[in-house]
Amino acid sequence: MAPEASLRELKKQQTYATVSETAIALFLERGFEKVSVAEVAAAARISKPTLFRYFPTKEDLVLHRFADHEDEPARVVSTTKPPATALTALEHHFLDGLARHDPVTGLNDAEPVLAFHRLLYGTPSLVARLYGYQTRSEQSLAGALTEAHGGTPLESRIAAAQIIAVQRTLALENWHRVAAGASAEEVAPLATTEAVAAFAQLRAGLSRYA
Repeated sequence: MAPEASLRELKKQQTYATVSETAIALFLERGFEKVSVAEVAAAARISKPTLFRYFPTKEDLVLHRFADHEDEPARVVSTTKPPATALTALEHHFLDGLARHDPVTGLNDAEPVLAFHRLLYGTPSLVARLYGYQTRSEQSLAGALTEAHGGTPLESRIAAAQIIAVQRTLALENWHRVAAGASAEEVAPLATTEAVAAFAQLRAGLSRYA
C-alpha cells in the first residue's frame, strides 16, 4: 500500500473510532433513543451527511466495536495449520479470550464494559442490528470452513451457524452472571468448563470440522 493510501486509511479508522466513541458516550449518558444523529454529528464536529458516510445507521455507531470481530472466526480458521482442526482452533481462541477477559466473551466486569453491554442488550434496535453482524460472521466463517475442510456450501453454513450460536450463547451466559453481580474471576472457572463442554458437543456433531 502506498504511503498516502496508508495515511488515508489510518485517518479513516481514526474517524470511525472517534465518532463511535463520541456517540457511545452520549448514549450512555442520556439513552440511545434520546440522542439524535444530528447531536452526535455536532459533538463529533462533522456534518450529518459525513457521519452517514461512515455509519449507515444510528445503530452502527454503537456496533462499530464489533466490526473488527465480525471476521474473527473466519480468520482463526484460515490461519490454522494441519493437523489442528477448525473446531480445535476456535475452541482455543475462545478459551484464550476467557483467560484475557475479552469483553466479546462476556467475561469482563469493568464498569465501562458492563455499561456498554447494558446499552447494547437493553436496546431492541441494537440487538436486532447485532444479528446482521452475526449473520455476516457466519457467512465468512462458512467460507473459511469450506476452504479448510471441504464439504458443500450448505454443510459449511449449517456448521458456521452452530459455532457462532454457541459462542454467542456462552458470552451471553457469562455477561448475565457478571451483570447480576458476580465478578469475572468468580465466573471464570464455570465459564471455562461450559466452553469446553460446548465445544465437545459441537465436535460430536460436526465431525468433518473436528
